[in-house]
Amino acid sequence: QVQLMESGGGLVQPGGSLRLSCAASGSIFSINAMGWYRRAPGKQRELVATITSGGSTNYATSVKGRFTISRDNAKNTVYLEMNSLKPEDTAVYYCNAALRSRRWGPWDDYWGQGTQVTVSS
Repeated sequence: QVQLMESGGGLVQPGGSLRLSCAASGSIFSINAMGWYRRAPGKQRELVATITSGGSTNYATSVKGRFTISRDNAKNTVYLEMNSLKPEDTAVYYCNAALRSRRWGPWDDYWGQGTQVTVSS
């Protein structure tokens, strides 16, 4: 059993900052890519940022230069530092991890339950 537990969401004013965390726990042998996705009201889920086990990152154009993704491999944790937040960043943010539970097992995708981020004055 694998769980991804997100934290750090909340209400923030435009221009403010938030830091999201997501810790993976349970039966984990290794984790490949980790990432953050979001779903705004009435819209489809979209990629925000991803990071590989080696530290290579990828960002959505809309957040490039404002958001920073990082990870602590020893803690199986991924972070999303969000600065200069805008009302259009309002969404439920989901953590994702591609991992396997045993050495020669399959790579599976896991998702967190989501954390709400609201940017409003």
